[in-house]
Amino acid sequence: MTRTLALLAAAACGAFGQRQVAITIDDLPLGGAPPHNCEANALGKLTSQLLTPLRDAHAPVTGFVIGQNCPKSFAGSLRLWKEAGYELGNHTYSHRDLNETPLDEFEADTVKGEKALMAATGQRPRYFRHPFLRTGGTAEKRAAFEKFLAGRGYTIAPVTLDNSDWMFAAVYGGAQVGGDATLAKKVKDAYLPYMESIFEFFEKRSVEVVGREFPQVLLIHVSQLNADCMPELLSMMKRRDYAFVSLEAALKDEAYRLPNTYSGKGGFSWLHRWSATKGMPNRGEPDEPKWIAEEFAKQQKGKD
Repeated sequence: MTRTLALLAAAACGAFGQRQVAITIDDLPLGGAPPHNCEANALGKLTSQLLTPLRDAHAPVTGFVIGQNCPKSFAGSLRLWKEAGYELGNHTYSHRDLNETPLDEFEADTVKGEKALMAATGQRPRYFRHPFLRTGGTAEKRAAFEKFLAGRGYTIAPVTLDNSDWMFAAVYGGAQVGGDATLAKKVKDAYLPYMESIFEFFEKRSVEVVGREFPQVLLIHVSQLNADCMPELLSMMKRRDYAFVSLEAALKDEAYRLPNTYSGKGGFSWLHRWSATKGMPNRGEPDEPKWIAEEFAKQQKGKD
């Protein structure tokens, strides 16, 4: 029975024996994880390091841009993404939380982000990614904002492979800034097994919720950690029999038309939203290691 389900799932993905994943990367040009170095040469080096293995693997990528990030290096950095052939989507101007922001202010911030992206690239974005994956908090607010997005021609970019890469990245970057090579190595060594556990969980959860595996959408962030680990991360996906597809191709799968009535405060995988809509018991993905959470909390306390 298990082998039969696996064969059916592979066939449903459109290529016998092969899974599919669309890679999406948030917080372009550079997120908040240290070292947050927006200087043009440093940012260009990080961006090139991140993109080179993706390009070599012929992996389509959609990057989601925060309009206010790295203003002096904004256009130059985005040019590297465009030259690599990658699509860029809107992640708002200032990465505010829709659940906590008045709707009119959030809509204005979305338009401002759109204008910043268009000014830098000359192209209108067609995908929108909610900051923190928080989609409104209430059914009314969610519906109103989705109507606004549709009116501007946006497709919402869902996420199925959600994870805490941002927390690993913050601890890793903090260790580098602090000169703690031992901690940096410990984070890097823990990152790939953690990410593989995420893939394994959501592969199984896909069969439970959808009845089969389907093209997944991975969310990760621009960070030095992902730049340093990208070759190994891509190798892990290939080892798990993934082919790389565009976000556009992934969203053609009928799974992304499943009913989604979730409108609570959380920001998480669409698989959790679909399961909640179906009334299924919740099953959360693997947590980051406890020591990562503790190091992150210590780092945040040090900023206060």
